[in-house]
Amino acid sequence: MTTRILFVCLGNICRSPAAEGVARARIPGIETDSAGTSDWHVGDPPYGPMQAAAQGRGYDISDLRARQFSTEDFTRFDLILGMDADNISAIEALRPPGNATPVRRLTDYAPAAGMDHVPDPYYTRDFDGVLGLIETATQGLAASLR
Repeated sequence: MTTRILFVCLGNICRSPAAEGVARARIPGIETDSAGTSDWHVGDPPYGPMQAAAQGRGYDISDLRARQFSTEDFTRFDLILGMDADNISAIEALRPPGNATPVRRLTDYAPAAGMDHVPDPYYTRDFDGVLGLIETATQGLAASLR
C-alpha cells in the first residue's frame, strides 16, 4: 500500500510545496500533496523565489498550486506534517472526532538539526536554508518509512 503524506504550512506557497517537491523527488513510492492553513493563496503557484531556490537544487515545483487544508485531509492521508506549532494547532482544530491520523512536525524527522520548526522563508528570505532543513528532514522521513 502506498503511503500518502500531506505537507502543511500557512499559505502553501513556500514551505509545504518545497517539502512536497523534495519528498516526491527523494522518496519513491509515496503519494504527496501540500496545503495551507489559510486561504490567502488558493490556486496560486509556489512563490517565485522559492521556485527558483528549489529549481537550483533540482526540484521542479512549478506544477503545484496552493490549496487550503480541510477536514477531509484527515481521511485522505496517512501522515500529516506541519511546518510549525501554529500550523499544527490549526490542523488539530479541524480534526474530526475519533480520527487518529498522525500529525507531526516535519522537523521531528531531523532532530540533529536542532530546529523545532521550519522557518517561513517568505519572511526570513532564507530559501536555501529552508530547503536544506527540508532535505535533512526528508531523509529522516524516508528512513522512518522503511
